[in-house]
Amino acid sequence: MRPYYLPREFSHVIVITAYVPPSASADAACDSLHSVVSRLQTQSPRALLIISGDFNHASLDSTLPTFTQYVTCPTRDNKTLDLLYANAEEAYSSSPLPPLGRSDHNLVHLVPVYEPLVRREPPATRTVQRWSEESEEALKDCFESTVWEVICDDHGEDIDSLTTCITDYINFCVDNTVPTRTVRCFSNNKPWITPEIKAVLKQKRRAFKSKDKEELKRVQRELRGLIRNGKDSYRQKMENQLQQNNVGEVWRGLRTISGHKHQNSLPGRDVRWANELNQFFNRFDSAMRQSPTSAADSPTPTAAVPPQTLHTSSIHPAHSSQPPTTASNTHSTQGSSLSLSTTQVRRELRRIKAKKAAGPDGISSRVVRSCADQLCGVMEHLFNLSLRLGRVPQLWKTSCVVPVPKTSRPKDLNSYRPVALTSHLMKTLERLVLAQLRRLVSSSLDPLQFAYQPGIGADDAVIHLLHRSLAHLETAGSTVRIMFFDFSSAFNTILPSVLKDKLENSGVDHHLTTWILDYLTDRPQYVRTQGCVSDRVVCSTGAPQGTVLAPFLFTIYTADFSHNSTQCFLQKFSDDSAIVGLITDGDDKEYRGLTQDFVDWCQLNYLQINASKTKELVVDFRRHKHPPLQPLNIQGMDIEAVDSYRYLGVHLNNKLDWTHNSDALYRKGQSRLYLLRRLRSFGVEGPLLKTFYDSVVASAIFYGVVCWGGSISAGDRKRLNRLIRRASSVLGCPLDPVEVVSDRRMAAKLSSLLDNISHPMQETLTALSSSFSGRLRHPRCGTERFRRSFLPTAVRLHNKDFN
Repeated sequence: MRPYYLPREFSHVIVITAYVPPSASADAACDSLHSVVSRLQTQSPRALLIISGDFNHASLDSTLPTFTQYVTCPTRDNKTLDLLYANAEEAYSSSPLPPLGRSDHNLVHLVPVYEPLVRREPPATRTVQRWSEESEEALKDCFESTVWEVICDDHGEDIDSLTTCITDYINFCVDNTVPTRTVRCFSNNKPWITPEIKAVLKQKRRAFKSKDKEELKRVQRELRGLIRNGKDSYRQKMENQLQQNNVGEVWRGLRTISGHKHQNSLPGRDVRWANELNQFFNRFDSAMRQSPTSAADSPTPTAAVPPQTLHTSSIHPAHSSQPPTTASNTHSTQGSSLSLSTTQVRRELRRIKAKKAAGPDGISSRVVRSCADQLCGVMEHLFNLSLRLGRVPQLWKTSCVVPVPKTSRPKDLNSYRPVALTSHLMKTLERLVLAQLRRLVSSSLDPLQFAYQPGIGADDAVIHLLHRSLAHLETAGSTVRIMFFDFSSAFNTILPSVLKDKLENSGVDHHLTTWILDYLTDRPQYVRTQGCVSDRVVCSTGAPQGTVLAPFLFTIYTADFSHNSTQCFLQKFSDDSAIVGLITDGDDKEYRGLTQDFVDWCQLNYLQINASKTKELVVDFRRHKHPPLQPLNIQGMDIEAVDSYRYLGVHLNNKLDWTHNSDALYRKGQSRLYLLRRLRSFGVEGPLLKTFYDSVVASAIFYGVVCWGGSISAGDRKRLNRLIRRASSVLGCPLDPVEVVSDRRMAAKLSSLLDNISHPMQETLTALSSSFSGRLRHPRCGTERFRRSFLPTAVRLHNKDFN
């Protein structure tokens, strides 16, 4: 089964034959096959695994979801009983043949159609910069000797030309200081493949063609030793990077070895397809949405082009001067209450991650971070000039939209998510503005907005929803109806003219409001896909995904609609909005009214609700459900009532028993445990393996554990603990079970709730606090379901620790 030539992505081939009798249990057979396949994958993680045999009524589609079944023709009469599974896609095509002898099954001819990875993806030629300490020092010297005042004085308040001039100058200095190297990248190359190994591979090919068996054996032994030494060197390199606290490089190396989260490659398309994608992403920006107010406040758009068509200006470094001082910035803050200092700009420039991709301006994140001391002065001048004029440079507003597939196999334009790649300098200015904006509007935000609040996250939103729902279900004849809304590209639908009034009502001054409106309007964007860039640039309105200010501006945009009563409330997490109706005796009038008001408010604010993806979850434990609950109608469509819904990564069902969530966590933990085994077979041990477990495996198994840790069933707890024991055997060290981790995290979460006076559950905790001691009174629980929820369990743990 192993030919001489095997694609490099496979180490060898393993064939498993199986027979499942008609009287056998299909589940038991699938479990037995799963255990065998898991053991073989642990031993040989890069092998091609083939499972063939007579399966009768059994199927491995759910047991081994990563395997593909290739028999598409009937094998007995009109039934397909003989199957073949492989862990490679597009490997075979099947055709039927007559039975062999007196057999009652047909033969199946499997023709290999697999195309090696190196042929599917041709090598790419890239020019990379070779950064070193010497090049960084030379670049710093270049910027320190630059007379920045001359550049700034020549352009005055023409911020667009000044930004373009400084950008071209920085890129010019980098191009002339940092050496470059042209490399060819092969899709099937691993980082431990060295030129020496490639030379031995060529020797092996020559020995095979010459039919010299002794020479071939010798070369094969040498090749195995070189590959083993290359892997050891690569592992030692990662260990040294971990000791040097270079976590980014270590994480990239671990992902390369384990194959974790390989980005879905975009299909190679032409420029026409890129232009269609660009127009589709800009579908919300129409002339009807441009009001006279927003049109008057927006500046005249200038021509924006993709970076490959820009030409670098012939600017040469001047000598012996420093960046502009605060004296040159005294006039730049006359029109704006927000004034940035050199210290603030320097601190934000130093926080930029050095491995981030460059934006449309071409300025590398590494040069901004390394030369923060030399560039902070001129950047302070640019930032303050932008705030004083209330304008954002057109180059900084330009976005390179990278379409990220939402699914593994995208089918249409709607299957891609637009992620904007913008300038690092613009992101730095956005972070500085965000700090000021958060302070100004903190008092006017929705109290039930759980996103972008200090010390509050997705767990708090789920805990709040469940606590109020379970407390209401303690009453006889009670029902809970939850409407989960879905928006179509929520950030892109922000209308600047509507946001202007909301900002002014929140206490934001006129100059900062003008700057934000200019930031949102006339944003040039183009699409970059694999192998092509759209040649058409469109100007969009709104905050694209991937920018710093977009999420927070959306919370301000939706802050004026809030509702919180004893029978109904609206809670939000960014654009994930949920209306919860606490209904008694079937009286859902307030719930229906709030839902209709929210839909009307969304229409007035140009937020587009996707009614097909909006779902309702009904929790009803009444024995006699008369009259039955009627569905809600939104935009002429009856909203579907589902049995389970994934809310902020946690699966909720209509029984609140966490079975769906446990199944999802178990499946995800199983798939990531394979990655851990693959690392172990590579030879990774100690802190590196434990780091990967904490980051990948444990983060999946314990996601949202403070929400379900005390309410999970004993059977589901055993399943998850079994996964943890398997991970413990791979790591070679004991690991805490689910109950220990959940108790520890619930106690820590309760402590953070007590310390956070702005938390939405602070009033509930205050009512439980004892005036005589630091204990908390246990809430009254009439049902086991409420007794095992977060708050009663956390209070019990808190009082136990207090004793």
